[in-house]
Amino acid sequence: MALRRRLRRTGIPVQEVNIWEDPDAAARVRGAADGNETVPTVFVGQQALVNPGVKQVEALVRRAAPHLIDDSHPKPVRRRIWPFR
Repeated sequence: MALRRRLRRTGIPVQEVNIWEDPDAAARVRGAADGNETVPTVFVGQQALVNPGVKQVEALVRRAAPHLIDDSHPKPVRRRIWPFR
């Protein structure tokens, strides 16, 4: 869930696949994850990242599919709001 939320903020297009409903997708994940059905497993073309962080995904997309990244819009600045006591 955390990776999904963070990837949405990047603007990188994401296609989610439920590996428990798609046997071919499950086999592809097992092939990338040493026989395990580890989620999230992210594929960019033929390259896979098993349980990656958003920075790893963004770096792979920049290398393997830079056309998917739209740098024309500045990313919003994230601010932490600390609770008051």
